[in-house]
Amino acid sequence: MKREEILDGLRQSPKVDVCVIGGGINGISVFRELALQGLNVLLVEKHDYCSGASSALSRMVHGGLRYLENGEFKLVQESLVERDRLLRNAPHYVAPLPTTVPVFDIFSGLGNGIVRFLGLSRRPSRRGAVAIKAGLSIYDFLTRKRALMPRHQFRGRRTTLTKWPALNPDIKSSATYFDAWVSHPERLGIELLQDGLAATLGAMALNYAELRRTEDGRYRIEDRIGGTAVFVEPKLIINATGGWIDIANQTLFSSDARPAPLMGGTKGSHLIIDNDELRAALADHMIYYENEDGRICILFPYLGKVLVGSTDIRVDDPESVRCEADERDYILQSLAFVLPDIKIRPQEIVFQFAGVRPLPASTDSFTGRIPRDHFCTVVETKDGGPPVLCMIGGKWTTFRSFGELAADMALEKLGRQRRVATTDRPIGGGRAFPSDRAAWISHLAAATGLSARRVVELFGRYGTDAEAIADFIAAGPDMPLPHTGYSARELQFLIRDEAVEHLDDLLLRRTTLAVSGELSLAMMDAVLNLLAQEKRWTMAQRASERTRFLTLLSERHGIDENMLSARNEPRSTECDTTAKSG
Repeated sequence: MKREEILDGLRQSPKVDVCVIGGGINGISVFRELALQGLNVLLVEKHDYCSGASSALSRMVHGGLRYLENGEFKLVQESLVERDRLLRNAPHYVAPLPTTVPVFDIFSGLGNGIVRFLGLSRRPSRRGAVAIKAGLSIYDFLTRKRALMPRHQFRGRRTTLTKWPALNPDIKSSATYFDAWVSHPERLGIELLQDGLAATLGAMALNYAELRRTEDGRYRIEDRIGGTAVFVEPKLIINATGGWIDIANQTLFSSDARPAPLMGGTKGSHLIIDNDELRAALADHMIYYENEDGRICILFPYLGKVLVGSTDIRVDDPESVRCEADERDYILQSLAFVLPDIKIRPQEIVFQFAGVRPLPASTDSFTGRIPRDHFCTVVETKDGGPPVLCMIGGKWTTFRSFGELAADMALEKLGRQRRVATTDRPIGGGRAFPSDRAAWISHLAAATGLSARRVVELFGRYGTDAEAIADFIAAGPDMPLPHTGYSARELQFLIRDEAVEHLDDLLLRRTTLAVSGELSLAMMDAVLNLLAQEKRWTMAQRASERTRFLTLLSERHGIDENMLSARNEPRSTECDTTAKSG
């Protein structure tokens, strides 16, 4: 259903069972849950889907090893269960990640870990081999019944340095265990959204729209694309805005009914680095290490580059977060500590990003002690308006169980019953996932006339959803683009099918062109031309969109026009653009 169709439908029939505000991974999760139960549910997102914290995660799908010392055993167990479900339900995007912990001490951190667990200390400290062994043993115990991945193992100093010779030679040993990583988190969010939209005719979603309460107590959706507005009458509102939850509540409640602050988020910043020596030094593992101050940092191969992070800093305004110069310096210093002989040049930082962890409000001086768990609370309005269910906290790995929890509370509030479970429900391109990928790819290539190489690329980006995109590409004349591996019809499919309204929707979230450091100025302009043609923009609108995107890249991601221009390459025709006739 197109944008104008949704707005026109709401003008004619404004009543909905639930209005979810916030189109991040948690909001989309509860939207999908409710749509699968047959409810009339409307999702409203102020910006683009998965454009806030859900695009700024560490790309890890994990149990949270370090949360054990906070005593958050229930969260760790839930996270490990959800990690394993994602490995099964989204195998096109979520994969095992061998993770190695360099150990610099034997007994360090054991006593501090105990007092932190008891709540007697707020200070981070180094963790020695005994503390790490205890944590990994608990990790193995919590996953013993599923056993999808190998148990942890320790290596001595000599064996460790043989496999990872670039590691800091002061290490005493290392430990390796398995977690998982997600290659395309924003795309997985889009697939969850599409699953919900396909579940029932009563499911609708709008990005670039905002729900506001008027002075007379009514609720109005303001369309930030077309500039129009429409009133809605929800029986229940779900505030799933994460780090924006208190800001959103200001627009949903009168001043005398507004709840106390619920959110106390922290900022995490990350760098994407293009350095061959660094990538090779990892030996396809994630290095999960402590900086000299005891802060946990990560380092792992990501889309041909290396992802490094992160920081943990309190923030008050989630709209303004970006990776600041001192955070960048801190991350590079931590990298120099664990891999001292590898030098990173400024131009090798091809992308940077920052996001707000939506943590519960807390006065704890040590941000690492703030609980990472999630919960929901229902706030009643005082003037007969719909109650508001607030989703507080949460981490990316547990989005499904968090959405399930919120949906069950909503169903109870509305007197409805759950009829569909999502525990074993595949997501998007994880449906009908082939055990023999080569045969699946060969069959699709033969059916569409695309080359096997092209289908491999599409399968890597979309899983089994590649079939619909390959069919679209093959159905008409295609055109190569400056980036090898993409073509005009692939991007046209995304523009038409995935609610793309701005250039950053396409280059930052529907594709990984920007985050992988593969976006050039020539590719940006070519995609802008495609988008302008699809949207029928004037030359002035096109110029405005170009300026908007370049400003966003510079201010939020450390990429300026000169850097993009330096990546320009001669136009390539290696991408298969032939279409099967008939």
